[in-house]
Amino acid sequence: MSVNQPPEFVKRQQQDADAFLGGKLSITQPEKGFRAGLDSVLLGASLPQGARQLLDLGAGAGVAGLCALAHNDGLEATLVENNADMAMLAAANVEANGFAERATILKISATATGAERKALGLGTDKFDVVIANPPFFDAGTHAPDPARAAARHTDGEVSGWVRTAVSCAHAKGEVIFIHLAQALPQLLAAFNSRMGAIAVLPIAPRPGMAATRVLVRGCKGSNAPMALLPPLIVHGETGNGFSEPVRSILRGEARLDWHDGK
Repeated sequence: MSVNQPPEFVKRQQQDADAFLGGKLSITQPEKGFRAGLDSVLLGASLPQGARQLLDLGAGAGVAGLCALAHNDGLEATLVENNADMAMLAAANVEANGFAERATILKISATATGAERKALGLGTDKFDVVIANPPFFDAGTHAPDPARAAARHTDGEVSGWVRTAVSCAHAKGEVIFIHLAQALPQLLAAFNSRMGAIAVLPIAPRPGMAATRVLVRGCKGSNAPMALLPPLIVHGETGNGFSEPVRSILRGEARLDWHDGK
């Protein structure tokens, strides 16, 4: 089931579109509520070379999935979003960026039952890669409006998201999540019980600072041991400029290189 949207919906939601990947993508996001940024760009750049079928769980406006499509010419993507307005916005963004032939939008919860997924044509054991940026609310911050709070709140329970991701990945597929660093214990518990070759990439704001985010990758059907990778540093010691390779990834000039030695 693809989501079609009337033009007036896009007009109601649209402010100025945000440029991603150095202007390769123009993506409209809600004026209020959660707005995707660096996390989604890194997630979209995290796929292995040669991936052909992608599932993006909780796709929102479609930023991560669209970034992945822009990086991978042979990729086809299914974007899953439970919020009807956001699903329509993702469909509009897919169309506006010329990916209508390579992307499908499904309105369904990331934790829907297998029967519910099957009824919408979301098959099991199908995808090369499943990505997700599960909703969360950082307890140390204040969400200024209900829409943003709803989009970013979770009780820390991610096992349902991981269960769906593993079910939808094929026998040797990968599952990649980005989340708050403090969610790492829950992520590792959910990944370790279902996958191997787990890799953890900490993401720290500056050199010497603690990680605030983690990218976690697991491989279905693997028994390989876990790897803790060197941290990805977002900024330099001072200033607001981005460090390499983050700057190149944001410009669309590079992908995230974290599959060596897999």
